[in-house]
Amino acid sequence: MLTQKELEMFQNELLDRRVQIEKNLAGTTLELNEMRGLELNDDGDYAAASAETMVDSAILEQQRKELAEIDLALDKIKNGTYGICEMCEEPIGRARLEVKNFARFCITCREINEKEQN
Repeated sequence: MLTQKELEMFQNELLDRRVQIEKNLAGTTLELNEMRGLELNDDGDYAAASAETMVDSAILEQQRKELAEIDLALDKIKNGTYGICEMCEEPIGRARLEVKNFARFCITCREINEKEQN
């Protein structure tokens, strides 16, 4: 079980990451809107802008997913369920939480979950 101090540390890390992602999302959305307003002179310009937009869109989508995971983890801290595997209800190891502080599954259940999704 995690100590109160560890919970506060993970909560602060999650909140810091959330702020960073929100800044990234705002900045990338602004860039995408600016790119849409550009006058593209030829097919090369269009292809380059299109490729960059696709990459930015993929990054935005990934960051939105991470933001949702962070919000879920923060809710779990409030509810006293943070660090508990959603499948087996056993504690998620501290080392795993240090690597991925919004982990929802212990290592064993994560592997089972990934196999089921593939």
